Amino acid sequence: MMKIFSPSMIKTFITCPVKYNLKFNEKIVVPQNPTLFEKGKKIHALANYYHNGADISKLEKALNENEKLLWERLKNNEYFSKKCIQSEYPITAKLNEFWIFGRIDAIVKEDENYYILDYKTGSIPKNPEYDSQTMIYLLCTDLIIPNKNSLSFVYIDLKNSQNKIIKFSQELKNDYENRLTEQCNIITNTHDFEGKENKTNCKFCEYNKICKVTY
Repeated sequence: MMKIFSPSMIKTFITCPVKYNLKFNEKIVVPQNPTLFEKGKKIHALANYYHNGADISKLEKALNENEKLLWERLKNNEYFSKKCIQSEYPITAKLNEFWIFGRIDAIVKEDENYYILDYKTGSIPKNPEYDSQTMIYLLCTDLIIPNKNSLSFVYIDLKNSQNKIIKFSQELKNDYENRLTEQCNIITNTHDFEGKENKTNCKFCEYNKICKVTY
């Protein structure tokens, strides 16, 4: 049974164990409409090139009006303008008997205060402090930057031009470790994957045509 988990894997299981089983256990790949992710991919690619000192002038000209607005908001964001340490950075950490992993949009710093940045062209999580992405990214980054004054996770909400900041602490660290371990244990020990009672999003799921659950 799989013992390595990303934020996406945990979120998928919480939303629908059936989809989790099809996607991650049976490894069934279903094509999705690429236009749904085009805007976010462009902004993330530009941010990565920008942080690495590349000439992005031609790429900026290729943006449509909405994409230009989001990109300008990101460039002018107070956290995005801090010194970049890593961009599009893969992270992995051992959590008890499990491994957790992900890819951070950027890690920036000011003095010895470090910030994990996550750019959102859509919505930020409803409960960002306890979102699996927040928990995994903070736990992993805490290990790779041992000497620091502080560590925070910053969701940059480009649609609403807002920041949501979660400051890491020892209390949160203990809580995150317990929560993630519990979630990973539940997934690992699940053998009969069933759908949830709330099926309102099933018609939008890319797996709805091959899902064996009757709705």
